[in-house]
Amino acid sequence: MKAGIFPFKKPGIILFWLLVWQAASMAVHNNIILVGPLEVLSALLRQAGLPDFWKTIGYSFGKISLGFLMAFIAGIFAGGAACRFPIIGDLLSPLMALIKSVPVASFVILALIWAGSENLSVIIGFLVVFPMIYIQTIAGIESTDPHLLEMAKVFQMSELKKFFYLYRPALLPYLAAGSRVALGMSWKSGIAAEVIGVPLHSIGEKPYLAKIYLSTADLFAWTLVIILLSMLFETIFLWLLNLASPGIRRKKREGGSVWNS
Repeated sequence: MKAGIFPFKKPGIILFWLLVWQAASMAVHNNIILVGPLEVLSALLRQAGLPDFWKTIGYSFGKISLGFLMAFIAGIFAGGAACRFPIIGDLLSPLMALIKSVPVASFVILALIWAGSENLSVIIGFLVVFPMIYIQTIAGIESTDPHLLEMAKVFQMSELKKFFYLYRPALLPYLAAGSRVALGMSWKSGIAAEVIGVPLHSIGEKPYLAKIYLSTADLFAWTLVIILLSMLFETIFLWLLNLASPGIRRKKREGGSVWNS
């Protein structure tokens, strides 16, 4: 079965693991250590009734999404520039190696010192996503058929037409594959940054408070919210990315996967 945007295709399997989870929580006999899905659902409904619930979701969703989108655009431009001018790729290669090697926690602490907690998730999301999109952009451009490029040179095709008809179809599958990983990483790192920096009215503040008050149900409830928001953003973004390639949409209608990488 081909993997889609949502990893769970059979509701029965989800129900099975929910029952296992509920049975395990009942066997533990300690709701501080483990709570069941019913307690989590109750905690989620209780949180949803609070005045700042949607404000909190909007705050973190906006910040993390902004960081991802900024990194996505910057990664494409930087990758394209590195392919067009090799000296740029040489200059950026140590920076990419540094960003990929330094632990996220170190970046969080540095960003917290330099910029404060308000835009912490934007900065961390950008730093995590940018190298992924940069590398995938270079790989996609370099995968363009050299015979087609030679033909375009012979017929003196403009740079805009070459990008639209040659580079774009080669690049999009790589961007989609990179985005699937980058989207999840942006949410994981962004929320982790918020948990460390604890900006006001952020989702990361809620697990931090749940830890202080030993509220396992609230912790699981907000974790569920994070998962749903991440899946929602991934669905919308990949759908928009799919619209950028009519050829790939046609392939999907003919029975293939949307993105084959």
